[in-house]
Amino acid sequence: MKSVLSGKRAAIAAAFAATAALTMTPQAMAAPFDINFDCQGDAPTGAQQFTLAQSTDVSAPETVAPGAAFDVVVDPAVNTIPGEVNGNTVKEVGGFDLRLPIPANSTYVSADLAGGSNLGPNPPTINVENGVATVHLDGPIAGGSEFELPTITVHLTAGEAGTIETKLAGTSYEDPGLTFTAVVSSIIGDVDVPSACFPNPNPTLTTTTIG
Repeated sequence: MKSVLSGKRAAIAAAFAATAALTMTPQAMAAPFDINFDCQGDAPTGAQQFTLAQSTDVSAPETVAPGAAFDVVVDPAVNTIPGEVNGNTVKEVGGFDLRLPIPANSTYVSADLAGGSNLGPNPPTINVENGVATVHLDGPIAGGSEFELPTITVHLTAGEAGTIETKLAGTSYEDPGLTFTAVVSSIIGDVDVPSACFPNPNPTLTTTTIG
């Protein structure tokens, strides 16, 4: 009987310890963002300004130990390609490049893409070069149709101290965070319109404290 009670006490103590550990361990919480892109298309008839919006859930741990591994997850919501821009019909869009800088105070390990829909026959890819991760989609995606970008999981290692902030790339049309080419019907026929966009404003999507 004594051994049974002892076993129960041990089990209860273990349960309390597990609960305390879960309570004290920082959890990665997804935060929703409505990201607004300021865009300019280089059309034969002149520059065309327009806007695009993308809702996205982004998560990362609130704190991480120095040198520890952690993930940043970017999960875009379903969106719709505009069927018309400035009175011109959008037939299709392709050649997407979305750029995410590798955050300061962290080291890139690898990245995964998962899911997504109506992105064209070729799967999306991700490539990291010069401290920037670029998600590429060949497309095409028809104008007026729904699509969903893949969920991006970036595996990182924390630095020794400081904070790690996730943001999108892009500060201007000349320094874009999103580029693509639209095929547009115009008064002179179907034309390719290379477009450059940047997030305006560009919010901090996640903040992780090293410590």
